[in-house]
Amino acid sequence: MIYRAIGSMSGSSLDGLDIVFTEMTETGGKWSYQILAADCLEYTDDWRKRLLSAVELSALNYQLLHTEYGHYTGKAINRFIDTHHLHHRVNLIASHGHTTFHLPHQKMTAQLGDGATIAAVTQLPVVSDLRSMDVAFGGQGAPIVPIGEKLLLGEYQYFLNIGGIANISININGNYTAFDVCAANRVLNMLAAQKGLLYDEGGKIAVAGNLDEALLQQLNSLDYYSLPAPKSLSNSFGMMTVYGIIEEARLSVEDALRTYTEHIALQIKASIMHNKKESTNKKMLVTGGGAFNTFLVERLIDLLSEQAITIVVPDDQLVQYKEALIMALMGILRWREEVNVLSSVTGAAQNSFGGALWLGKA
Repeated sequence: MIYRAIGSMSGSSLDGLDIVFTEMTETGGKWSYQILAADCLEYTDDWRKRLLSAVELSALNYQLLHTEYGHYTGKAINRFIDTHHLHHRVNLIASHGHTTFHLPHQKMTAQLGDGATIAAVTQLPVVSDLRSMDVAFGGQGAPIVPIGEKLLLGEYQYFLNIGGIANISININGNYTAFDVCAANRVLNMLAAQKGLLYDEGGKIAVAGNLDEALLQQLNSLDYYSLPAPKSLSNSFGMMTVYGIIEEARLSVEDALRTYTEHIALQIKASIMHNKKESTNKKMLVTGGGAFNTFLVERLIDLLSEQAITIVVPDDQLVQYKEALIMALMGILRWREEVNVLSSVTGAAQNSFGGALWLGKA
């Protein structure tokens, strides 16, 4: 079976809306893929501020933004289709939306971007709300990408995605453990913003700073890190808890970035050590915007060298668009009514095929 689908994803780093057009082929239960087109549509300052402050809105204004962002997403996908001449080629859209509230212990998660609106604007079938079914079954609703790592990228033991939040998947003989590690680019970007920058390109500002041992120890002692998997983080952990601690330390931007970069690397190492299993395959695939942070990757290489783990940063397209690609696969699996979220990863009562399906045409 051959499927041509669009996957879209807005990450917590707020860099923009990632859109991928992929052709996926299933033959005898084995999947392969090609990325045929991909773009990141950078948010305007206005949209970035609106998404960032969405959790502060009244219920009515939140729902209005939910619908408006659905129109925004649908129109962005239509422009993507126009730009890449994809008319009559797209079978399905899978839209993750932009996560705002994530409270799995209260069985609730919310992503902006109304799926019905996207379907109406694009006139195409849309799968949205990909996390809610797992959360309803008692799962964390995150990470949800391991199904794609299993079906599309199974040759690695470790999958590290460094986005607004860093998350890791660990493949032990086909069984996956996955969880959110720590806040990552969201915090680094907030610190870079103090210098009027969207991000610390390549970690150059962090390299110029000094490590603050007192702050590092305080960050490393946060309760979340001692919790067992499955576990997941909301954006507020980085934006309020972590950033608040860093602000109280009153460091220079350089020293704060240096210290927090080290914190990310140390927490990734700790996550691996706490879930260490003997394996001859010790390759780690690193994706997400943080894979372009040369200094952070160098710290990971240094810290993980004693474990003989080989870090692989793939081509730029897979680095940037892996999650949008996997959203497309999840939409396809939902269309096929097959499992697209693994309970072994999220802690849910059972596997699920999550997502609401909206048909753009009668």
